[in-house]
Amino acid sequence: MKREPMGPCPVCGEEIALDQLQEGGACPPCSTLMTTISQRPELVQQLWATQYASAPLPPPVKIRINSEAELPDELDAKRYRTVDRDNNKWYLSVSEVNGKPVEVFASTAFDRDHELQSRISNLTTITRLISLLLRHLSLGEPLTYEKCLKQIQRSSRQRNDLPDMLYGVLRRYASQPLAGKQAEEKPGQERAA
Repeated sequence: MKREPMGPCPVCGEEIALDQLQEGGACPPCSTLMTTISQRPELVQQLWATQYASAPLPPPVKIRINSEAELPDELDAKRYRTVDRDNNKWYLSVSEVNGKPVEVFASTAFDRDHELQSRISNLTTITRLISLLLRHLSLGEPLTYEKCLKQIQRSSRQRNDLPDMLYGVLRRYASQPLAGKQAEEKPGQERAA
């Protein structure tokens, strides 16, 4: 007797013969449940209220923003303290909107230490780009090449640090010229990377 290959249902985890998987890769009972949830959500709410004596949580509210300027003036945030391999203390703050991360900031007590200045400008670049990505993922803010360049440019602490060099090279690929550091350079003068 030939044994059918088995696999887990992605919903309930039960092992079933792979030839029994329904649309969406679920077992027959879970497939029926998913169809009911999709077609009759009010029934699911009624069953939930009966079982747990409360209404289920409403669907999350999605906020769509066009730019960083539209973030609220005050945001909830969580601060985390961590230590790097050189035993320097770092503070990471994560700002949230509706419980979703939208900005990340990092700081250290050693901000004035010259050895850490280049690490800090690199860290600023990383946190600015991560914040841009988080706003895109959490709030639907459009993510553009120009916005990435702007965040890299803003994270530079001094001429020819890594963010400044990255900006100098990557801006050549921008579809629109950016204001700011371009104006500082003389026309026709290209900076070497």
